[in-house]
Amino acid sequence: MTPRGRLRSLIILGYAALTLAGCGKGAVPGAPPNHGVIRVSIPIAGSARAASQAWSPIITDMAARTGLKVAPSYWTNPAEAVEALRRGKTDAGWFSNESGLQAVRRGGGEVFASAFASGEDDGDRSLLLANAKSRLTLQRVLKCDRTLTISLGEPGSAAGTLAPTAYLFAPGKIEPGRCFRQVRAASPAANLLAVVHGHVDLATEGSAWLHNRARAGRPEANDVRVLWRSPPLPGDPIIWRKTLDPAVKEKLRQFFLTYGQGESPAARRQRANLAKLGLAGFRSADNDHLLPIREMGAAQAWLLAKEGGDKVRIAAAQKALDNVRAQREALEARTRAPAAAQ
Repeated sequence: MTPRGRLRSLIILGYAALTLAGCGKGAVPGAPPNHGVIRVSIPIAGSARAASQAWSPIITDMAARTGLKVAPSYWTNPAEAVEALRRGKTDAGWFSNESGLQAVRRGGGEVFASAFASGEDDGDRSLLLANAKSRLTLQRVLKCDRTLTISLGEPGSAAGTLAPTAYLFAPGKIEPGRCFRQVRAASPAANLLAVVHGHVDLATEGSAWLHNRARAGRPEANDVRVLWRSPPLPGDPIIWRKTLDPAVKEKLRQFFLTYGQGESPAARRQRANLAKLGLAGFRSADNDHLLPIREMGAAQAWLLAKEGGDKVRIAAAQKALDNVRAQREALEARTRAPAAAQ
């Protein structure tokens, strides 16, 4: 497959992950109430047992603070978590931004809080990395003379693929398949090692992931140089069903927004619980929190249209991108804060 063909496959997969949010039926109306119980879904990247152990003290605190019985469920498939919310089988949950967009669009969900990571005061950002010994500059990269190689993130990765498309390539009208000699896609760990060992000239990563790698003492985290960084990316959203009892909503809101806050012994213990998950706390948020993700999806659609060469589709995709970008800029002008902090 040619570099452009590989990129096209990557774009289609990433864009499909976002546009799937617009498909399917809405939330099932009148889902039966589950009195006295709040059913919370939690994503896991490793074993369910490890996730359960990490979350157990927080779940216990949630039950004590809300007066509700908390029934957690752990999932590895984002689509299943969205479907569970849509069908009223769960009441609230922790989502990635990509699956959170699906939860809002077709799962009957509503953002009410977002997580922020410890050690990342300015938020997670997408990074364009080169080997620390490389003399590459961003200006050299953007010459697009098809001599360099790049490894992006996996399809649907906000920091690895969506953000570079939205904030680096799309504004410069750059098609990576025409700009670079080779375009690859890999996991964060594979990308880091590839650029450190010279298998590629450039790679994309998330700053929070790289920060945690460096904090863990991994030497390769210090063998790279940052050529570009994106605006702050939104933290993971916490979402509840729109139809959830308002009184239960308020209990959940108060729990998340006050958890780990203050200097009491209880707050310090709560922060220690959060630190095990790489978190510092939660902020109030609403559906505007997902505007940057919508913009990234629109940028992916524009790049896909450019790859196809259809002028009508390109114009439509450009209009959609301009529209969501204007919404994001208007929000930031009104609140005087990055959209990622909403």
